[in-house]
Amino acid sequence: MPLEVDVLTLFPAMVEGPLGESIPARIQERGLATVRVHDLRRWGLGRHRTVDDYTYGGGAGMVLRADVVAAALADVRRPDTTVILLDPAGSVFRQATAHELAGRSHLVFLCPRYEGVDDRVRSMVDLELSIGDYVLTGGELAALVVLDAVLRLLPGAIDEASVAEESFAAGLLEYPQYTRPADLDGAAVPPVLVSGHHEQVRKWRLRESLRRTVDRRPDLIEDRALTKEEARMLDELRGDGGGTDEASG
Repeated sequence: MPLEVDVLTLFPAMVEGPLGESIPARIQERGLATVRVHDLRRWGLGRHRTVDDYTYGGGAGMVLRADVVAAALADVRRPDTTVILLDPAGSVFRQATAHELAGRSHLVFLCPRYEGVDDRVRSMVDLELSIGDYVLTGGELAALVVLDAVLRLLPGAIDEASVAEESFAAGLLEYPQYTRPADLDGAAVPPVLVSGHHEQVRKWRLRESLRRTVDRRPDLIEDRALTKEEARMLDELRGDGGGTDEASG
């Protein structure tokens, strides 16, 4: 069955535009996912469809009302739904979470605006996610980041080999990639990649993946159980002082 997604936002156009292009659009055209975008003002109160109010206790900014969110969720939620609040205080979104969400049947993304949501909304959601330690003007861009990462993992969305070998798939950053020309003003493609020796290419890619991860994201190494081959390569890299991504090994 295709993944079903509902996005609750005050600015539907911010979400609909990107989802109508490139891979997300093709995924929907092929029936792998259905994405519906809803204007939260549909559940707004009164003649002006009010969705927010001033915060109790004073302070700048407006807060998204809990009763409006509750009404929206009552209409779109079902027993198999996972409701996701995009919020700076949420858990940091990672590739493992993308894989987990890609296995769900129905996702609802709640995109706050202004000063965020009435804190009672948190009891209405299943998951709070943040895409990093910074503040955006709203949850739409964060929802798109999460949704894009999830959609491309759906079976049949893209080449399975691409998913298997990309950054974070095995807990490491991806190895360097090259294409034509083989030499660009003296900067040449590592010889091993044009050698035709598949096992040497595999070892080179693993070594360079380890090298890049140690150089740029050492925290990933610390959190990972290494294979014997990886541990040996890592010892070798540390013994020769690391190096650049272009090392041919």
